[in-house]
Amino acid sequence: MNTQDRLNLINQVGEEVIGAEELKTLFESGEQLIAYDGFEPSGQIHIAQGLLRAINVNKMIKAGVKFRMWVADWHAMANNKMGGDLEKIKTVGKYFIEVWRASGMDLNNVEFMWASDMAKNPEYWKLVVQVGKSNALKRFIRTAEMMGREESLEKLTGAHIIYSCMQVADIFMLGAKITQLGMDQRKVNMLAREVGPVLGYWKPVVVSHHMLRGLGKPVSSEQDALQRTIELKMSKSKPDSAVFMTDTTDDIRRKINKAYCLEGDIKENPVLEYCKYIIFESFERLNISAFLVERPEKFGGNLSFKTYQELCDTFEKKLLHPMDLKAAVVNYLDQLLQPVRKHFEENEEAKKLLETVKSYQITR
Repeated sequence: MNTQDRLNLINQVGEEVIGAEELKTLFESGEQLIAYDGFEPSGQIHIAQGLLRAINVNKMIKAGVKFRMWVADWHAMANNKMGGDLEKIKTVGKYFIEVWRASGMDLNNVEFMWASDMAKNPEYWKLVVQVGKSNALKRFIRTAEMMGREESLEKLTGAHIIYSCMQVADIFMLGAKITQLGMDQRKVNMLAREVGPVLGYWKPVVVSHHMLRGLGKPVSSEQDALQRTIELKMSKSKPDSAVFMTDTTDDIRRKINKAYCLEGDIKENPVLEYCKYIIFESFERLNISAFLVERPEKFGGNLSFKTYQELCDTFEKKLLHPMDLKAAVVNYLDQLLQPVRKHFEENEEAKKLLETVKSYQITR
């Protein structure tokens, strides 16, 4: 694969790529590049964390990048996930890994690393302190939205500031030349680009992936990544706002049928987003060559779309009714989640993990 092909794959992952020219130089150097994505284990995993993350990770790997998945258990504790109970957080982290095992993520080329192991290294905490000394407090406060919420200054804790410093330090301790996280993490990644050279490290290339919106009606006409993060985090308390990785067929059908999908609207349509970022990216896994919408002849008969743009154009012209679109989406999502459900039904360790996670009271 030549350099341009590798860059094209990275651009498919990133809604925004900061440092594209630097990435080209890195590819041409022949260096084995490391990218990382981090996740806070918290409750059951929804489709954006599961299938979409697997799709993005696999593209990075295909581009020749070694991938490190950062199990941010200490970060979750600092952010009071699972009530700050580290043992519960670790259990949820193991459950996440089992989801990806059944989701098609190329685990042969993914290394899972735990923040709780890194926390034993005094060099890590030395770097955390150095990062903390690099900027005034207000700069770190501005990165607090990476926790997926807008907090007043009075509600922020010291742990939230430490969190920001940890996340910058993570990049360099992991040897990651590329950060591959959501658009909601942009501010802290830009901080890493700023302080890296000052502390004797590098400017990481920032590949920020798209944030799927929740299934409900948009709160505003122009939603940013933070709002989408808040919506998805709300799915822990409002489960019908997102499809979860172990949802049943009936769960998927109920949620998609209730989802906001205004006829002809292609701009703020969560059902179309599921098509674009998940289903059309999963043709190989689904063993299909086109997105099929089945309809009775009296309603125009079946429709077939080889590209998302074809689907989008047809929907915008109101030649495809939302309920027909939703029926197709339910069918494809159900197929994609079937291996995950089967894994958690037949694998005893995975089954026990899911039962344990379900028993926890979810905190945000």
